[in-house]
Amino acid sequence: MKQKIYRIIDANLNRSREGLRVCEEIARFVLDDKRLTEEFKGLRHKITGCIKFYPARLQDIISARDSDKDVGRGKQPIERRRKDWKGVSLANMERVKESLRALEEFSKLIDNRIADRFKRLRFKAYDAVKRLTARF
Repeated sequence: MKQKIYRIIDANLNRSREGLRVCEEIARFVLDDKRLTEEFKGLRHKITGCIKFYPARLQDIISARDSDKDVGRGKQPIERRRKDWKGVSLANMERVKESLRALEEFSKLIDNRIADRFKRLRFKAYDAVKRLTARF
C-alpha cells in the first residue's frame, strides 16, 4: 500500500509544481509582474522542499511512478478548451489547489506534520489566485 500512496504523492507533487510553473510564466511574461512571479516560484520551491520531510527518499517516491499503466493518462476534452492566457492560468491554479489538497490528505497517512505544510501551502495558493485574478 505504501507504494500506491507514494504513487499518488509523486503524481500530485508533479501536478502542483507544473501548474505553478505555468502560472509563473504567465506572471512573468504576460503580466510582467515580478512580485507575482516570485510568489509562484516560491510556492513551487516550497512544495519541492516538502519532499525532504517524507521518510522515503525522492528516489523511492519516483520509483512508485507507473506512467505507462496510468488509467487516467491521456488528454481530457476539457483540456482542449483554453481560449486565452486567463483560462490557462485559472485551469492551472485549480490544478495546483486540487493537488495540494491531495498531498495534504495522503500525507496524513505518513506524517501529519507534512500534511500541515501542504495545508499552509494550499492556503497560500488561494491567496496567489486572488492576486492573479485581480490582474485580469
